[in-house]
Amino acid sequence: MKRLLTRLRKRLRDDRGVSMLEFAGFLPVLLVIGMAAIQLGLIGYGINQAGTAARAAARAASQGEDGAAAGQAAVSGWLDPEIAAGEGADLSTATATLQVPSVIPLFEPVTVQRDATMPTDD
Repeated sequence: MKRLLTRLRKRLRDDRGVSMLEFAGFLPVLLVIGMAAIQLGLIGYGINQAGTAARAAARAASQGEDGAAAGQAAVSGWLDPEIAAGEGADLSTATATLQVPSVIPLFEPVTVQRDATMPTDD
């Protein structure tokens, strides 16, 4: 009987399975951190793409071409930017605005805007 009580006490103090419970409790936190990192990466990508679209649109407008079409062609299609380009006497300007979709459902999409100016070719 004493041997049975000793074995029972030892078994009650055993930690098997505790690490699995700790991991299961911490898993949602890890997922949110991972999704936030992906969201920050997408925002950085969107900023880069908006700058590229604005520069391409301003360059095309400075040469007398369709700046909006050039800006659209310079960006990934899934970002769907809005591009406004105009040619002036000395400078051509372009503005690219796009929305970066949200990975985390609780947050709204992020709007990114970049401007570019190029000298107008004669």
